[in-house]
Amino acid sequence: MKIIELNGFKYEVVENKENCLNIEELKEKVTEYFADFDYIFGDYAYDKVRLKGFNDSTKKSVTKINNIKDLDSYKRDYCSYGAKTFLLKKIQ
Repeated sequence: MKIIELNGFKYEVVENKENCLNIEELKEKVTEYFADFDYIFGDYAYDKVRLKGFNDSTKKSVTKINNIKDLDSYKRDYCSYGAKTFLLKKIQ
């Protein structure tokens, strides 16, 4: 289990398809906006990382567009086929 720190929060690397996770790039991209999310999902499109926050399905603020249970649908509908992806889960 790999643990990384971003903006004072610790994250477990849950998925890292094709070893695409670039921690230095994430440090530049992850802002305080992601502090309220339980997960950070990233995918690469045209060699640029796109980030999206998701919440655990038991959290009060969860909605259809940020429910981690809908991650597979998000990947299918919004990511390029075969895209390199990663998923981080906040542990602190």
